[in-house]
Amino acid sequence: MALWGGCFTEEMDELLKKFGDSIAFDQRLYAADVRGSIVYAAELARAGLITDEECDQLVKGLEKVKAEFDATTFQIQSGDEDIHTAVERRLGELIGPVAGKLHTGRSRNDQVATDLRLYLLEEIAILREALVEVQAAIVEKAEVHLDVIMPGYTHVQQAQPVLFSHWLMSFFWRLQRDGERLADLTKRVRVCPLGAGPLAGNPLGVDRQALAACLGFTGVAQNSMDAVSDRDFAVEFLAWAALVQVHLSQLAEDVIVWASREFGFVEVAEAYSTGSSIMPQKKNPDSLELMRGKSGRVIGHLTGLLTTLKGLPSSYDKDLQEDKEALFDAIDTLKMELPIVAGVIRTLTVNGERMTAALDDGMLATDLADYLVRKGVPFRESHRLVGRVVRRAEALGIGLKKLELAEYQAIHPAFAEDVYEALSFQRSVEARDTEGGTATEAVREQIANGKSLIANR
Repeated sequence: MALWGGCFTEEMDELLKKFGDSIAFDQRLYAADVRGSIVYAAELARAGLITDEECDQLVKGLEKVKAEFDATTFQIQSGDEDIHTAVERRLGELIGPVAGKLHTGRSRNDQVATDLRLYLLEEIAILREALVEVQAAIVEKAEVHLDVIMPGYTHVQQAQPVLFSHWLMSFFWRLQRDGERLADLTKRVRVCPLGAGPLAGNPLGVDRQALAACLGFTGVAQNSMDAVSDRDFAVEFLAWAALVQVHLSQLAEDVIVWASREFGFVEVAEAYSTGSSIMPQKKNPDSLELMRGKSGRVIGHLTGLLTTLKGLPSSYDKDLQEDKEALFDAIDTLKMELPIVAGVIRTLTVNGERMTAALDDGMLATDLADYLVRKGVPFRESHRLVGRVVRRAEALGIGLKKLELAEYQAIHPAFAEDVYEALSFQRSVEARDTEGGTATEAVREQIANGKSLIANR
């Protein structure tokens, strides 16, 4: 059943029909479509455009339509080009001609914009909880392994010793910012386009503020043309999803590398690994590799929608149909992925002994420079002097701890017997006790703050 075509004398080309139909993917909007239609029917009755009896028929019919979708018994027919057509067609079959009054003053332009926002708001709530679950898994794992020291890296080169928990908590704060961004963009999703009509507004006296309130929106779009064409909220969500994917990909990359035999810092549980079809010994971290790989896909959705929007003329255009598949796929990806991430973290085996074995004296060079600073040597001079110490130890083929005091003092007389006290990984870690540092108490404070944020979300 087409919702248009009164002035057409020719049938649509079949290939174009297949090209333009969106029912295959937008049928997931059925609950939002029915919800918006029920509220709109009530507003039509309030405005005197339909009787209370007709409103009751419409509402009961729409509830039956939703029940069929819920039970997966709804039958899509060849004429159902989109979810709006399908719902209205079935509504007519259930209650007769009064179904034709539902669309009074309403366009699919403001209808689909409303549906998409309602749908996204529900999905955002689910994703927010999934994000928090990952944060909770991070906090739990970090708290259990507070005593594990590992090499910290910059430029993929050993840099300074840090707590494993400090590294892990760095991802908690990435995800915390992601949660804050999600809350912020939600404010712009909660804007109601219903009542904007096709582009010029509603001429029949519907109360847009009442529609917005009944649907859980916090306000209405201030311009009817903008209301039907605005997809900023979809772009914002895809940008958010892309950044979440980047953060998850960074986490995945670290764990993939550290789970290799060469590192052996961690082991990914078998529940989140796969094997090889030819090499029986393999245990591959496919969960993490897919997480890393899907980042390109989600980033591509953002780029694709921005490209679609960049040249559109004012108001509604059919191009806007291209917003949905990108949005739906990003949502589906994260809804499946985030619980997997939480599971990987919770079941991750941490090999503290391998991390300790990987620590190298060279990582304490900065601590040596700090040692000289405390002796009154300017830092720039200390940096140069310690560089000479490192070069001398390398020439002798030994670590800084094995370098004799005479060698130190030959470079600078400020080096004394207490220099060896500075050459401690534990001491190096604990010295960095400022807020946000890697010292045990500083990381414990991070964990406490993380727990508080989770509890008060």
